[in-house]
Amino acid sequence: MARPDHAFDALAEAYDGQFTRTRIGSAMRAAVWARCAARFRPGSRILEMNCGTGEDARWLAGQGMQVVATDISARMIEVSRRKLAYLPENQAVQLQVLAWEQLESLAGDSFDGMLSNFGGLNCVADLRSAAADLARKLKPGAIAILCIMGPRVPWEWLWFLARGRPGAAFRRLRRRDWSGIPIHYPSIAATAKAFTPGFRLLRAGAIGALLPPPYTEYTLARFPRLLAALERLERRWEARWPLPQLADHYLLELERV
Repeated sequence: MARPDHAFDALAEAYDGQFTRTRIGSAMRAAVWARCAARFRPGSRILEMNCGTGEDARWLAGQGMQVVATDISARMIEVSRRKLAYLPENQAVQLQVLAWEQLESLAGDSFDGMLSNFGGLNCVADLRSAAADLARKLKPGAIAILCIMGPRVPWEWLWFLARGRPGAAFRRLRRRDWSGIPIHYPSIAATAKAFTPGFRLLRAGAIGALLPPPYTEYTLARFPRLLAALERLERRWEARWPLPQLADHYLLELERV
């Protein structure tokens, strides 16, 4: 079986070009940032798990937050370090190679908030253990924002069925392996249950329900007005049933109790 850190190492250099700077990727990330802005305050100490190439850490620091950003991939952390090297001294981000399963070893237990963006928790087999470890790192009342790949995505069904690939269309309805790594697609209800009793669910939102998944970018970027209209509608209705349950990613906002 492949080591997760090695698998993500291979993505590090190309990730921003393939996702961060794309039209759809940028829209999805902006939606997550909007919810971070609604929940986190300047001066807050924020823990970021699976930080990837540091795009979210840079934004959080730019909003006046003190950020500790971690990732299982040393290569991702290296890319983040280069990206964040030119931040002003008062926006410095602390970076560390760390897996979710190693969270207990992270120094400090007084974070005001936490972000895990774009599917890092889908690689974690034991959500209940991850939740317990996270609860010990956050202050009571702290907000954890989790962006997780959902199991039911109609966009994905239609996209791959139209291309004669039923296996790809319904791949999220079961556990699958990616680069030798088991990937899980828990429902909103299953994730919320795993994070009980340490956390209370405040809100669930959709990231990529009306807006198509990022892998459609090459084809659909030629229709910018359509994508803009879908993005506006999704932001307006993002917390309305059933959009969170049918999104490429769902965004949970949880309060540490």
